[in-house]
Amino acid sequence: MFGLEALDLARIQFAFTVSFHILFPATTIGLASYLAVLEGLWLKTGEEVYRDLYHFWSKIFAVNFGMGVVSGLVMAYQFGTNWSVFSDFAGGVTGPLLAYEVLTAFFLEAGFLGVMLFGWNRVGPGLHFLSTVLVALGTLVSTFWILASNSWMQTPQGHEIVNGQVIPVDWLKVIFNPSFPYRLAHMAMAAFVATAFVVGASAAWHLLRGRDNPAVRKMLSMTMWMALLATPVQAVIGDFHGLNTLEHQPVKIAAMEGHWDNVPGEPTPLILFGWPDMRREETRFKVEVPVLGSLILRHSLSEQVPALKEFPARDRPNSTVIFWSFRLMVGLGLLMIFVGLWALWLRVRGRLYQSRPFLRLVLWMGASGLLAILAGWFTTEVGRQPWVVYGLLRTADAVSAHGPGQLSLTLALFVLVYVVIFGTGIGYLLRLIRKGPVTEEGREASAGGPGQTRTPARPLSAADEGMPEGSRDLLGGRT
Repeated sequence: MFGLEALDLARIQFAFTVSFHILFPATTIGLASYLAVLEGLWLKTGEEVYRDLYHFWSKIFAVNFGMGVVSGLVMAYQFGTNWSVFSDFAGGVTGPLLAYEVLTAFFLEAGFLGVMLFGWNRVGPGLHFLSTVLVALGTLVSTFWILASNSWMQTPQGHEIVNGQVIPVDWLKVIFNPSFPYRLAHMAMAAFVATAFVVGASAAWHLLRGRDNPAVRKMLSMTMWMALLATPVQAVIGDFHGLNTLEHQPVKIAAMEGHWDNVPGEPTPLILFGWPDMRREETRFKVEVPVLGSLILRHSLSEQVPALKEFPARDRPNSTVIFWSFRLMVGLGLLMIFVGLWALWLRVRGRLYQSRPFLRLVLWMGASGLLAILAGWFTTEVGRQPWVVYGLLRTADAVSAHGPGQLSLTLALFVLVYVVIFGTGIGYLLRLIRKGPVTEEGREASAGGPGQTRTPARPLSAADEGMPEGSRDLLGGRT
């Protein structure tokens, strides 16, 4: 396919599947915690608006959770099909870590998900709230184990290599490897921020169409507080993560900055924009700010940042890719901080729900958090190259012995199936969001009875109005 080798196709296939997958768990993490907060506020205050929002977003959470599970299973199988050498080499570490995730997080979520989604009128409020909290906790525990495994691949420790295989000798060092705390905090906060902007965009969409009610206002208000408070914290976490990466993977930082060489005795400038050329070993058309690179990356006015030419060419990641993926992530993060500050200014002036330019920006920023997560993962994973386990196993040595023809066919099938299945799922999620939360007035208008519709309890029945009859049957029909 397009003259690509088997290694390139295997990497593209995994990048495609993991990019689809990561969007769903990230939203699941954020929505689960959001639901726990909503139910807790409803129990504390008794305000019906929190209950209305809980029922609305729980349907979206359920569909998103299901798509996350399915896409994750497909991705996991690729470790054996396309990356069998990696599985054989590092399976002694990655296998148990993924098993711990299943035994703790997945079982916790599966055990209480049914109570959370279908037990509202079947169990007491305390038990139902506990179920919601435990599901939210399960998503965070899952994040813990997945990030422990991935972080070990970035900064491996606590192991020995015996007969060409990794043998764990200290599980605490394996799990709490040097990059793990920073990556865990960065990913969890990214999930919260990304979900906040999805919820905020939903509220903005309804307000722009004149659907102004307490539930929609509460959605926008809560998410804008989250944007104001969480985005600066994420920037600080990102700074600590960058310092940790500079310590353990300096070549990745050099590639992210498009920085090829240092001038003796001079601090490192920050390249704002440019085009890193891997063949010519220079960043072309660059726009740079003197000293700023040393100040940001070293917190110093004189210390230099490592340059790409200090490392062998075979050990350098693709600077062209991660230079721009990193800037996309940072740029979106700065926009999110701006949105939070603008929201605060409008809130003080009493125009948070009326400013149409602001609402349009929030609507357009709906996917910004998810795009930032993808850009961050591309920066992290492409920046680890050419290693699949940093310093221990090269990516070129980890791939299975498949031919380009086989991988081209399976990649094409993956793209086709994913676009059809998950495209349909995402479309259904958007249909749910367009319906909006059912308020007290809405419940009275659709209270049931002869000839009247009712709000269904099942997630797959909540958006069937206006759909063809066959589609209704496919999605679960009416209650």
